[in-house]
Amino acid sequence: MLLAIDCGNTNIVFAVFDGDALKGEWRASTDVERTADELGVWLTQLLSIEGLSRRDIDAAIIASVVPAMVFNLKTLCRRYFKCEPLVVGDDGVDLGLEIRLDRPEEVGADRLVNAVAAHQRYSGPLIVIDFGTATTFDVVDADGNYCGGAIAPGINLSLRALHMAAAKLPRVAIGRPKQVIGKATVPAMKSGIFWGYVGLIEGLVTRIQEEFGQDMMVVATGGLAPLFIEATPMIHKLDPDLTLRGLLAIHRRNARAG
Repeated sequence: MLLAIDCGNTNIVFAVFDGDALKGEWRASTDVERTADELGVWLTQLLSIEGLSRRDIDAAIIASVVPAMVFNLKTLCRRYFKCEPLVVGDDGVDLGLEIRLDRPEEVGADRLVNAVAAHQRYSGPLIVIDFGTATTFDVVDADGNYCGGAIAPGINLSLRALHMAAAKLPRVAIGRPKQVIGKATVPAMKSGIFWGYVGLIEGLVTRIQEEFGQDMMVVATGGLAPLFIEATPMIHKLDPDLTLRGLLAIHRRNARAG
């Protein structure tokens, strides 16, 4: 079985695949102080709840946007699962795509993994929107090449910034308001954040397609994606497991090559 690890700025997602079947998926907060042993004990317990054993794992792959986490995640794989993990971005790891950017080394591993999965699962040129700590818009051409994109602050990050910078504005939870015109401070904040983000999505998707010169399928992933797919027709597909499926595809490609 394959252990796929997607380490983001806020959460780390651990998933186990048996062939194409996703056998388990768990989240931990991203904490660079957490040791490989702490993660190993935690993950071993969660595996056992699903009827799995760490001895079932014989391969691993890691994508991380937090460089300080990579060492402990690699140690976790070596010590608890007795395997040497593939790390997306390392020399020799074949993604099967061209990175058509001025500085390819700067692209986050998660964005490349999403591009791999989106091209494999959907046809035609694509825009992948990932609602994470940052909201990213990634462009994939019809041949599967990564062509760049846009990065905006994530919606929860925007909410925290608004609360911290404005003394009289409280911390509010994200949700879809029934009305755009708020009749009090909290409804007004919720409206501005939510419908402002809908405007961001629609505006960027429109401009990307105009610049690219083609209509494009728009695929959304990330924790808050379901909230927005219901609010705009610009998003065509919801794929919550896109990053994990991309890790599976990259591991298979490199296993064959090996």
